[in-house]
Amino acid sequence: MKSIIVKYKPVIKFILIFLLVYGVLSLAYNYYLDVSKEGSYYPDYITNLVANQSKDLLENVGYSTNVVIHTDEPSMKLIVREKYLARVIEGCNGTSIIILFISFIIAFAGKFKITVIYILAGSVLIYVVNLIRIVILSIGLFHYPWRKEEMHTVIFPAIIYGIVFLLWMFWVNRFSKLKTKNG
Repeated sequence: MKSIIVKYKPVIKFILIFLLVYGVLSLAYNYYLDVSKEGSYYPDYITNLVANQSKDLLENVGYSTNVVIHTDEPSMKLIVREKYLARVIEGCNGTSIIILFISFIIAFAGKFKITVIYILAGSVLIYVVNLIRIVILSIGLFHYPWRKEEMHTVIFPAIIYGIVFLLWMFWVNRFSKLKTKNG
């Protein structure tokens, strides 16, 4: 039994660190969401920011856009050219995906400085890709509303999770301690 633990020590270490970091960051994020309920931004600051930045990007590409607070649920309505297209909910703000990304990078940590820089740069990239994803989805919903299910459940999740996967693979192959030990 001991030889199995020794043999799989790197895997066990990765899983434990990943779960610990993911758990701590998720608890902190859930606490933030709970505290946000009494704040001045609704539904929460990050979701509000993402909705308004999506609006700004849509306007920059020529789509008259408005964002209003949804009265029935914690979300922001995205209205393009007077047509209610989508709602930006907490799950759309990219924070949960960034937490997943950070947890993996820390579990496969490399040198401290490189790890911190990669986490910051990767998080910003994921955030920006998520904004672009929302903008493209909104334009797609405006022009092709009958393709809503394919766009929202297949294509656009593939984009955001695809970028995270690529960032993970780049990290493991270039910067993680695993690479420096074996490569």
